[in-house]
This record gives sequence, C-alpha cells and structure tokens, in this order.
Amino acid sequence: MDIAVVVLYLIGMLAVGVWGRIRAKNQEEYLVAGRRLGPLLFTGTMAAVVLGGASTVGGIGLGYMSGISGMWLVFFIGFGIIALSLLFAPRIQRLEIYTVSQMLELRYGKGSRLVSGIIMTAYGLMIAVTSTVAYGTIFHALFGIEKVPAILLGGAIVIIYSMLGGMWSITLTDFVQFIIQTIGIFFLLLPIILSSAGGFSALQAELPAEMLDPFAVGWDTILMYFLVYGLGLLIGQDIWQRVFTARTPGVARWGGVSAGIYCLFYAVAGALVGAAAQVIVPGIEARDDVFPAVVDATMSPFIAGFVLAAALSAVMSTASGSLLAASTVCRQDVVEPLLAGRRAAADSGLGGQLAGALVRETGDEVRDSRIYLVVLGIVSLLLAIAIPDVVMALTVAYNLLVGGLFVPIVGGLIWKRGTIVGVLAGMIAGAVTAVGIMAFVDVFANSAIYLALTASAVAYIIGSLVSKRTDPEVMAAWRERLAR
Repeated sequence: MDIAVVVLYLIGMLAVGVWGRIRAKNQEEYLVAGRRLGPLLFTGTMAAVVLGGASTVGGIGLGYMSGISGMWLVFFIGFGIIALSLLFAPRIQRLEIYTVSQMLELRYGKGSRLVSGIIMTAYGLMIAVTSTVAYGTIFHALFGIEKVPAILLGGAIVIIYSMLGGMWSITLTDFVQFIIQTIGIFFLLLPIILSSAGGFSALQAELPAEMLDPFAVGWDTILMYFLVYGLGLLIGQDIWQRVFTARTPGVARWGGVSAGIYCLFYAVAGALVGAAAQVIVPGIEARDDVFPAVVDATMSPFIAGFVLAAALSAVMSTASGSLLAASTVCRQDVVEPLLAGRRAAADSGLGGQLAGALVRETGDEVRDSRIYLVVLGIVSLLLAIAIPDVVMALTVAYNLLVGGLFVPIVGGLIWKRGTIVGVLAGMIAGAVTAVGIMAFVDVFANSAIYLALTASAVAYIIGSLVSKRTDPEVMAAWRERLAR
C-alpha cells in the first residue's frame, strides 16, 4: 500500500510535467513562469524550493543527533527567506532578469559574469545533490533497492518533469508538493511520532536534558548556521529565480515572508520528530537513515506511503528548482558568453567558426535550456553517488556560495562605491578560501565560512577603493532599472 501511494504520486508529478510542457512556449515561460505568479502559488513554490532533502531528511537527522537544537539549520533557512523578502525581493523583482550574475553585470558592468556564473552553477549542483541523496535514501527504504539504483530512479523522474515544462512544471508540482508536505509533516508525521514516543512529557523523562535544550548545539554552531544558511538564502540563484516569477513586488515581499514563517515552524517540527525518534528507534548511526526508519516503525502502510510522499515532495521540489537554476546560470552566464567571445575574437579561424556555428544554432532557447538541464541533472546524479551525506553536500554548497558571492552581491545593493575590480577580487578570494579550508581542514569546519567572508570583504573593499569608480552610464542604467 505504501509503495502504491508513492508510485501514484510520482506518476502525478510526471503528468504535471507534461502539462507544463504545453505552457512553456518561450524562454520567459520556461525560466520564470512568465513572471506572473500570484500570492498563493508564489508562497507555495518559495516554501517548497527551500525545504528539501537537508531540511527534511537532514533536519530530522539533526534532531536525532542533537535534539531540539537541531532546528537551527532549517530555522535560519526560514530567517533568510524572510530577510530577503523584506529587504531585497521587491528591488530584484523589478530588475526583470534571469540570473544573479546578470544582476552583477547590470550593477558593476561587464567582467564579473563568468566567475560568478561558475560559482553559482557549482552551488546549484550541490543543492540538487542534497535532495538527490535524500530521495535515494527514501527509495532505498521503500523499494528495498540499493542506493545507487534508488538515486538513478528518483533522479530520472525529477529530470524528466523539470526538463519538460521548466518553471511552469516546477511551480505546479511545487504547489502540489507544498500541500502534501504540509499534511504529511505537520498533521501526520509529527503527531504520530510524538504519540508513539509517549508525548512530550515522556520525552522529558526518557531523553537527556540537553536533547530538549534549544541551545545545546552551541553558540558557535548556531552562528555558523546563521552565516552559512541565513546569509546564503539572500543570494542563491534558485531563490532569486523564484522571486523573478512574482507578479508584483508586493507578491515577492509578502509571499516570501509567509514562506519564511512556514519554514520556521517546519524547523521545529523536524527537530521534534528527530528527538522523539531517539526513543522509538535508538541506536541509528547514519542520521540520513532516521527518517525512513521511524516512519517504518510507527505507521500503517497507507499513512507511511503518504508521509514518504510528503518527504519526496520536499526533496524533489528542491532538486528540480536547483537543477533549473544551475542550468539557467550555466547556459546564460558561463557557456554562451564564452562561445560568443570566441566567435568575436576569431571569426576567421576554424575555432572561431565552430564557436560561431554553435552560437548561431542555438535559436530554440527553450530546447537549449532543456538540454542544459538534462546534462547537469546527470552530473548531479554522479555527485550524489559520490557524496553520501545531505548535510555535507548542503554545507559545501552554501560555504561556496556565501564565501564567494555574498559580499559582492549585497555590496552592490547597498554600497555605491563598489567596482568590478572589487567584485572579482572578493569573489575569487572568498571562494578560494572556502574551498581551501573545506579541502585541507574539514568540510564542517566553522572557520571555512568565517575566513571566506573575511577574505571576500577585505578584497572587495580594497579592490573597490583602489580602482576607478563604476562608469556613470552603468550606474544610471542600474538606477533606472530599479525605479521601474
């Protein structure tokens, strides 16, 4: 029965993908759903895209290991969405662009797009990997197949429906997934698990006191979560691409705030489920295995199927949104500018002729976007097979994103003196520092984000102050775009 429920859900997602293919007739429809989502759809799709594998499977796993204090990772995801919506969402919605890298080019002039595009593509891929690992875990538990085939099965479904309809497919599936995950997590999983554990009073009696202390994880870890996830949500391509779908700046602001508040409750629910799971299924070593284990131990097949579908809803919505974001940036900010540059630089040579032919043949923009999404989807599957832990993948993604891009992006929105030299210096210094600490010290080392942000800020400020101010024409065009 539980398998039947999940299979019906997956078939429904593919059907929505086919319907989205009919709607997505041009690039604007495919990438940003025509920029016309209203409050209800916008809130649902924003909440769904940020609550993925790390928030659901990973969040419950953190609750299992750390108790209530395991909520802080997801809590700061919600905080980041609220901050973005109140501070920046209306401004960036008016820009009418497709990628974060295009915002940097509008603000600073040409020169930053390639580096920022590479960093953002890597971030989008790693976010997709977090969800790919998570639904591999769920399929492994549900169908009894090995994790590699489970990852390939789930990945194929996500790639197909995302490729078919782009943002329209993802928006519609996200809204359905938002409803399913709300019912599954808040009205089924949380009350059933708490009841099976004997209620909150039983948790107080059974668990060590630190498991019910919201600050037990330590202030150093809480600060790290704020810097990595709270700040990271302000600048992610997958998040901005959802902001671009809003019909008006007001929808972008208040729909985002609603989604952020929803995430705060989701954080507490996941941590409570994880803590209660310590009573029901003690002794689990791999935190990503906690969710399927506690569902199997406490629920009838039909309810278990619905709850697993709820988890898949959270996981797949993030995977699809991240793949679309990564493929959008890779195509528009990395590959096509490189090909166009080669054509301009060497029109008469064989290499230049080949590059020119490639650029000229990409007339069908929707078709090209689908090709990029499929290719990067396959890459994300390979990375998911190699990276076994969703929180590890999420940490890599956000350390790279925040360390490399937070200072240049936010600096461009609030500091007029920032220049393209400062941007390039800040991006390179921050990204290299983050990667170096993760590679040579530890992926989870708190120093990675501290040092990366410091290096990026110092390089950005010094580079901006010692270089020529941004061209007045560029700044005038930027102000005009924001005033729309």
